[in-house]
Parts: sequence; C-alpha cells; structure tokens
Amino acid sequence: MSITEHGRPSQLSGHRAARVDLPGPHGPIAALRTAGPADAVALLVPGYTGSKEDFAPLLDSLAAGGFETIAIDLPGQYESPGPDNDSAYSPAELGEIVADLVKQFAADGRPVVLLGHSYGGLVARRAALTGAPVAGLTLMDSGPRHLPVGPRLQALQVGEPLLRENGIEAAYDVRAALSARFPGWVALPQELKDFFRQRFISSTASGLLGMAHGLRNEPDLTAELGKLDLPCAVVAGENDDAWSVPEQRDMAERLNAPFSLVKDAAHSPNTENPAGLLEVLLPLWRSWL
Repeated sequence: MSITEHGRPSQLSGHRAARVDLPGPHGPIAALRTAGPADAVALLVPGYTGSKEDFAPLLDSLAAGGFETIAIDLPGQYESPGPDNDSAYSPAELGEIVADLVKQFAADGRPVVLLGHSYGGLVARRAALTGAPVAGLTLMDSGPRHLPVGPRLQALQVGEPLLRENGIEAAYDVRAALSARFPGWVALPQELKDFFRQRFISSTASGLLGMAHGLRNEPDLTAELGKLDLPCAVVAGENDDAWSVPEQRDMAERLNAPFSLVKDAAHSPNTENPAGLLEVLLPLWRSWL
C-alpha cells in the first residue's frame, strides 16, 4: 500500500508530472514537470537536503489551477550533478542558475511565479535580485538572513566536521540515529526513510557543505528586495522551527507583502498540509497574473 493510500502526503505522493532534465551549467538539472496547456509557469525551489520530490503533493493541483509546474533539484542535490567546489552552492551562485531557468520559461511570453522553500527561499531571492523576470516571488518558511541560533544551526555546526572527516554516508547514519529518538521519525514508513537516505547520499558533499555555509552566513537582503518592483509574499507553517514566525512576519512587513500562516504545519507545509498551502498559493498567484 502506498503512502498516499495511507492518506499521508509525502515526497512519495503520486502525481502525473514527468521526470525531465533541464539545461544547467554543471550538467542537467533534474526536475518534475507537469504537462498540459497552461497560461503561466510555477517554478519551485527546494531547501537544504531537499529535492524536487518535496513538492510532489502540490504538483497536480497547481497544474489543475492553471500553472505548468516545474519542481527542481538544485545543482548538487539528489539527481542534479554539481561541481566539487563549496562556493558554487551559495545563494548568490545558485540564484544565477535559477534566474537563467526563469528566463528560459519566460521566453514564450508566459508569466513565471517563483517559490523558494527554506534555503531555496534565499536562492530564489537572489534570483530575483539578479534580474529573473518573475511575475511574483513567494518565500516559504524562509528568513530574511542566515538561520538564527537554535537546533537547526547547531546541527549544521556539528554535521560539517563529521561530513568532512567521515564522508556523506557516515554523516547521514549519525543523523538518522539521532532522529530515531523522535516519535515522528520512528512512525515514518520505511520506504520514506529509505528515500531520505538515498537522496542524502546521492547529493554532493560540496553541495551540502556549501549550502550549510550559506545557511550560516547569508546577510539580510530584505531592503534590497523591497526596492524591486516585484510582488512578493511570505508563507510560513504556524509551527516553523527554523526561522521564527515573528521574524518571517517582520520580513513580510518590511517588504510590504502579504503574510500567510498555514495551520497544522511546521517547516514544510508542502508535505505537512499541502491542501492548506494550496488555499494560500493559488488565489495569491492568480492575483499576480
């Protein structure tokens, strides 16, 4: 029985999008892309240790809502190759790559909306600042700057030397062992745990290290983003444990952008409450068109 039959949205939720490769400077960029006529495009960018599959529960509904939807692996993530150079994975460097993708999708005259989740939000923001021709930018469970002091930042600080000294598989096994203390992890289906492991060890060590550096050091660029003539929105799970809800709300106010909370969700509304997230995204994005 599949996870979707259990009624639990996840990275393994069924969808009708096709697995495709997009052109990128370091090799093909792996993506899930919906088919059918659409008047607009939605480009979805995942966060640290994430992948295109993070958006699986959203794909069919966004397509039905009128958006050709493309969810990507950033270079170095899962099925997208990347260079052996930590600095290539900063928000600025990855933002240029995302901006190039936006330009490709906008070439036929259709508007493109861009969503970045967590670290993907820092990347998507850089893409907009680079000049990506987007009709609107959604920052989801992402902050105005680097991660604040807390468990996620501590995990990065502990994980980096482990990854450098013992390799990517050993780093994941330690991470999984720590997660085993939490009931939520224990309750996950084994096929989902297997996917998480395969995704992590298939990613590049340089990518994980470079993105971790970005999460620890990215400056606050809210003022610069606010100077653009660009519709923006900030969306957060009501129990986000990465950037705090007040910090994200303040970012939205500084951007003069709408702020939305997704109930029954923490850091990943896309899998924790996709229906609630869609209730926010679809009318918002239609208003931008």
